[in-house]
Amino acid sequence: MENIRLTIIVPVYNEEESLGQLQTELNKYLNATPVSSQILFVNDGSSDKSQTIIEDICAVNPAYHYLALAANHGLSTAVKAGIDACETELVGYIDSDIQTTPMDFLNYFAFFPEYDMVNGIRANRKDTGVKKLSSKIANWFRRTMINDGIEDTGCPLKIIKTDFAKRIPFFDGMHRFIPALIQLQGGKVKQIPIQHFPRFAGTAKYNLWNRMKKPFFDTLAFRWMRSRYIRYSVKKQA
Repeated sequence: MENIRLTIIVPVYNEEESLGQLQTELNKYLNATPVSSQILFVNDGSSDKSQTIIEDICAVNPAYHYLALAANHGLSTAVKAGIDACETELVGYIDSDIQTTPMDFLNYFAFFPEYDMVNGIRANRKDTGVKKLSSKIANWFRRTMINDGIEDTGCPLKIIKTDFAKRIPFFDGMHRFIPALIQLQGGKVKQIPIQHFPRFAGTAKYNLWNRMKKPFFDTLAFRWMRSRYIRYSVKKQA
């Protein structure tokens, strides 16, 4: 890990059609970034050829690494596994569907170390009507219930100081609340607009029902957890 400052976590679940182009986009970033970086694929129990493709990518480029989970556990677990394995100063996150570009990470670095997390806002989203509607409703409900001031909590393009990321109280569904969970620790979150693109290949793993039901119950769980969260600072010690 010497001299590497940023680990970019890439959760993968059955994305064999996207991984080749994703590697191309990540290579563009690695060649352009002023911040030394590495890529960590977290294969969340894929049943297609994703693992073989990941291993081939990692075999020819030392900047790429992987974790292969024994079974499919969901996005929150994949993100947590990546954070648990991270030993660099900063940890990032990007989805493997290439609807965002890692090149936008280059605009994040100016906000460190002043901020503890930078979160993207997907401008001019290129999603389906169902996905746009469900995301809009879920974001409205979350903001109403927890008032975190985060415009696009589900944006899959984030960089966090690793010491803050490792203190996140993880639960299933926590990936929807990462900015709020950083704020819960007293951390500062910066939001900036990023580019957004149509899905490169493959299909989305969620429909309208699970896009609405799970965020509803997860928001209630977050409110309960936040009301009981312990945070303190030491004034003196002898």
